[in-house]
Amino acid sequence: MTVMPWPTELRFRRAAGVLRVSFEDETSFDIPYKRLREESPSAEVRGHGAGPRPPQPPVPDDISVEKADPVGRYAVRIYFSDGHSSGLYTWKLLRELGEGAAG
Repeated sequence: MTVMPWPTELRFRRAAGVLRVSFEDETSFDIPYKRLREESPSAEVRGHGAGPRPPQPPVPDDISVEKADPVGRYAVRIYFSDGHSSGLYTWKLLRELGEGAAG
């Protein structure tokens, strides 16, 4: 079993509109706020069960993050400027989004 690297820092860079996530394996990623919002792990965005995703209104290009709260030792809840805050971003998801954004 592969152990996923632990995040060492989450830095919300408001002026750049990105979340910088750094991991203990010395990799770091800048994930745009818009991508974070579009890929929210919430049921509101992903849907319930295995069916297709429900239709979503477009995410504005200038979406921002109002605040973020840790959830245990495994995730962070992000509060967006459009009022969305129901998704829990696990460290694994942040890593996947970062790797996808870097590609």
